[in-house]
Amino acid sequence: MGFVMDFFTYETPKSVVVKSWTIGIINRLLQLLIILYFVGWVFLHEKAYQTKETTIESSVITKVKGFGRLRLSNGSVKVMDVADYISPPQGGAMFCIITATRVTKNQVQGFCPEDPTADKFRCGNDSDCRDQGTHQVGNGILTGRCVQFNSSLQMCEVQGWCPVEVDNSHKEVMTDAENLTIFIKNSIRFPLFDFAKGNIVPDITKDYIQSCNYHRDRAPFCPIFRLRDIVTWANQDFNTLVQKGGALGIKIEWICDLDKTEDKCVPRFSFHRLDKVSESNTVSRGYNFRYARFYRYPNGTEYRTLMKAHGIRIDIMVYGKASRFDIIPTVINMVTAFTSIGVGAVICDLILLNFLKGAEKYKASKFEEV
Repeated sequence: MGFVMDFFTYETPKSVVVKSWTIGIINRLLQLLIILYFVGWVFLHEKAYQTKETTIESSVITKVKGFGRLRLSNGSVKVMDVADYISPPQGGAMFCIITATRVTKNQVQGFCPEDPTADKFRCGNDSDCRDQGTHQVGNGILTGRCVQFNSSLQMCEVQGWCPVEVDNSHKEVMTDAENLTIFIKNSIRFPLFDFAKGNIVPDITKDYIQSCNYHRDRAPFCPIFRLRDIVTWANQDFNTLVQKGGALGIKIEWICDLDKTEDKCVPRFSFHRLDKVSESNTVSRGYNFRYARFYRYPNGTEYRTLMKAHGIRIDIMVYGKASRFDIIPTVINMVTAFTSIGVGAVICDLILLNFLKGAEKYKASKFEEV
């Protein structure tokens, strides 16, 4: 019966006024902190009265312009234009500006010695040239024969494109690359609000585009970016990047408060080295790739010119957030704020009933059985 009586009981709150400076000050301080948190952080800083969207639809169109000089191994100078140093040529959000090349001319299918700079392919007899999967990193498929490269050096023979690429051969570096310019046209849309905008303002003129260069302070709405400026803003050495190559990222951030006027929604550009870890590597430093141009001799034999290209790879990344006033999150967060003020009373009760002098007296006043 005692269990049944305890089960069928009812509890009702009882107000006890405690005239204590200590607990009174703690109570008001806690209430003040909670109010300041919701007003200052939740509503003013985080703008909890708005609906937010981070899904962004984006289109990026790029175009590189400018000329560079390439000094060839025979001493002549070749003028490089966009068709020579841009890969791939589509003008998208990712492209590479080729700044240095190592050229191997007149390669044909056949048998020839491996690269003399590759120590692992040096040999004394045929047994040193057994194929153990090494052809995956060489210039062809090992034939198993050790052949004479010159009067003092023997190399393993490979089947493939001959003569093979020599890793320490002359590298042709493009000068004047620092003055190349990149035109970036970015259009974005936030589907929740059906809001669209681009980085090219409506009143911009053709004359302005042809004469301006982007600068964060002096020309924030210019869509033309100078290559050296991009490298400098990414805190990189331009001459090293031209020689070895590397990957740079251009981040376009759209933070749009749609409660303000549309002209306040502007892109913010930032520049970073994406492959920063490669700077500290001892192998595979920078960025390079190979491509070839194919031809045919009059007799029908195919031959090619192989190029190992070092370049500055540009990746353009777009992200953002849009927000606008909405009554629903406003009401929800206001109710949460008023409810959270009660947390102060819970903490004060904990202090009052357990840590202050006379805690037993407070317990007797607060809890009463009838």
